[in-house]
Amino acid sequence: MTVLVTGSCGRVGASLISLLHAEGHPVRAASRAPEEVTAPPGVPTVACDLGSPATFPAALDGVDSVFLYADPGHIDAFIEQARTAGVRHIVLLSSSSVLDPGAADNRIGAFHLNSERALESAPIEATFLRPGDFATNALQWSRPVRATGAVDLPQPDAYGSPIHERDIADVAFAVLTRPGPGMRGTGHHLTGPESLTFTQQVAVLAPATGRDIKVNTVTPEAWKRSVAAHVPAEIADALLAHWAGAGAAPTVTTDTVERLTGHPARTFADWAKDHADAFRT
Repeated sequence: MTVLVTGSCGRVGASLISLLHAEGHPVRAASRAPEEVTAPPGVPTVACDLGSPATFPAALDGVDSVFLYADPGHIDAFIEQARTAGVRHIVLLSSSSVLDPGAADNRIGAFHLNSERALESAPIEATFLRPGDFATNALQWSRPVRATGAVDLPQPDAYGSPIHERDIADVAFAVLTRPGPGMRGTGHHLTGPESLTFTQQVAVLAPATGRDIKVNTVTPEAWKRSVAAHVPAEIADALLAHWAGAGAAPTVTTDTVERLTGHPARTFADWAKDHADAFRT
């Protein structure tokens, strides 16, 4: 079973590649920039740009299963080439935003929902991983923490259930390599084990990094201006809307990670310990 892992420069993809390789599963690391992939010795890399269908045939040749990042732009072409190559199973890294009411009208929800719908009608078995808040989103605070010891937040009391990227990779590994009842051909809502506000997440980060970290509440407009260089306005608006609706009560947590992997989901404190160096001067 050869597994093609797209997005291999990402933290989830890189972790999944290491898991597959360590357990002796043939794996191929794919990226739009394969020269930037850091893969274990013996793992081949290949160009696969989900925005460029011309890269699909070589990437999918001889592949049985795919770990696919969501990108609805050319997903029909990807599915057709996967079918031609004999791919039997695609695991899509989707988002829990598809579960929200009005997901089709939300920029983030629609992006993932359109990818899921294309795979639902495909002649290939598909499994959807639907994580909520990535714990790695907190890395966006690392630069201001190092520079000023503070983070600017438009909704500091918004809740999330941040999930460690290694738990997402562990679930993907289980779904790809351990077929069984309830594992494949369905959607899995993934969360961390606890619901925390942004302020509470910062409070967890502080002792892990050995720093005092201040939270500054800023207006949504000020936050949008501060991230405009790397967050499109539509995405920023979708995030602000999501956070505005996540402040009333703790968010849902699931036991999906433990049920599928056999181990409890890692806490945000675990994540903070693993990434503490990013917040230190």
